Amino acid sequence: MSQGGIDLGTSVGYLLKEASSALRTAMEEVLRPLDLTVTRYSCLELLAQRPGLSGSELARGAFITRQSMNVLLQTLEREGHVSRPTQAPVGKVLPTQLTPQGRRLLGKATTAVRSVEVRMLSGLSGAERTQALHLLRSMIGSLNDVEG
Repeated sequence: MSQGGIDLGTSVGYLLKEASSALRTAMEEVLRPLDLTVTRYSCLELLAQRPGLSGSELARGAFITRQSMNVLLQTLEREGHVSRPTQAPVGKVLPTQLTPQGRRLLGKATTAVRSVEVRMLSGLSGAERTQALHLLRSMIGSLNDVEG
């Protein structure tokens, strides 16, 4: 460890980043044959769980900019995986929906991604998995706590 630096081997933040990177790499690997990226998959999954989200809401959920999400939605729409009305029913928001083709693709992608998560958690007991979820939620809550 360098003087005044962080010991990367014991830094929770660094290890979380390393785990995140390993998870993303493994997910990209299983999604590639489906012509999906993690971001494209995230968008489809968000729409399946919360139909009608706006582009801004999808961007926040997928951790990308609104501009990037707009380009992604145009591509997914052109490919037939999502549909959006040509005019906003209310205000400026164009609610996005999965098409049947998008649902089929998402089904395949979810199976692939689930296999990665099963592999990632294979060394943990049920109690350890529950504890990991609790700890991660607590860390996220602490970082998102504006008063903290």
